[in-house]
Amino acid sequence: MISSEKKRRGRLKIFLGYAAGTGKTYRMLEEAQKLRSEGIDVVVGYFEPHARQDTIAKIQGLEIVPRHRIEYRGMVLEEMDTQAILNRKPALCAVDEFAHTNVPGSERSKRWEDVLVLLDAGIDVLTNMNLQHLESLNDQVHQISGIRVRETVPDWVIKDADEVIMVDLTPEALLNRIRRGVVYDRAKADQALRHFFKESTLRGLRELALRQAAHEVEMRQEESTPAGSRPPLQSLESGQVEGMQGLDRILVHISADPSTAMLIRRGKRVADYLHAECYAVCVNAGGSLVGMPSSEREPIEKHLNFARSLRLETRILQGENTAATLVDFARRQHITQIFMSRRMLDRAGRFRRNLVFQLLRLASDIQVTIVADRSRDGTMKDRKSKPDLRRI
Repeated sequence: MISSEKKRRGRLKIFLGYAAGTGKTYRMLEEAQKLRSEGIDVVVGYFEPHARQDTIAKIQGLEIVPRHRIEYRGMVLEEMDTQAILNRKPALCAVDEFAHTNVPGSERSKRWEDVLVLLDAGIDVLTNMNLQHLESLNDQVHQISGIRVRETVPDWVIKDADEVIMVDLTPEALLNRIRRGVVYDRAKADQALRHFFKESTLRGLRELALRQAAHEVEMRQEESTPAGSRPPLQSLESGQVEGMQGLDRILVHISADPSTAMLIRRGKRVADYLHAECYAVCVNAGGSLVGMPSSEREPIEKHLNFARSLRLETRILQGENTAATLVDFARRQHITQIFMSRRMLDRAGRFRRNLVFQLLRLASDIQVTIVADRSRDGTMKDRKSKPDLRRI
């Protein structure tokens, strides 16, 4: 007889910091020790010591599941052994470096995907990550730090977490820890201070992390608040947002242009603030990507897959006239905002330039938002004299 009782899913708790050395792993292990002392069956699925003695001390007495060894390009590398943890069946597992990319040949490509397997098996998980690994903030982190982070975690994974804890440390205190050799050895510390760990960079990242934490609190409070009593939403990035839950729907235009990834992240982030549905849409005369030149098909496929990874609904529309097809779809789906890249104005030539103005003409009842790709100093790239269009 099959039980009708639904299997319990594990609970996920994430310790979030704005940079290495803020104490995320320390706090994670501190909680693991506390739960162990309360009689909870705790194991450590993965731990990266980084020669940090205060953190290493926190793992004493905790059971560590041996790592899985994988041969890759003549080297033997180690990854978290997800299957061994499943076989062990602990009540709780602590997993370091949530955003880590697994060695090619692993069953799953990302450690956060391994964590989802543990959660599905009913195992609670404590884990940690830095703010710069949050997918929707990728462009803003690059603007602040000059570094393009390649290892990212989709926003929906963080939103689905049962608890997110911001582990905060002032930039001054973090820099002091680095200078004292607490975070890295002396040679690596000197290099870090000359590059990523500049005070201006850390201040910008910390401010971004605090805004993200405030947004998480706001989102979770609203989930527990009756819908009829919710106040108007406030955007933590760009001032007041006009709209209430359920009133906004966003369409992001997908093209082969490299700026589309930035456009997807921005549309997704605004959709999250507005509690809005978000569609990622491209238009082709054939109604599919079959037959398109590979130079155009491959980046569009990449952008559509990226949108799907962020849980956006994707569509490939059939139409000879891109602007008319987009507007027709927007009206049928009650879209309130269409997001277009500024590069459609600045760099793509006459055809796409006309696309933007055709949209403005056809969609007079829909807000068309031109999203600027900003440089690190906050100025728009390729600044030229353009029509007064709404930009974010």
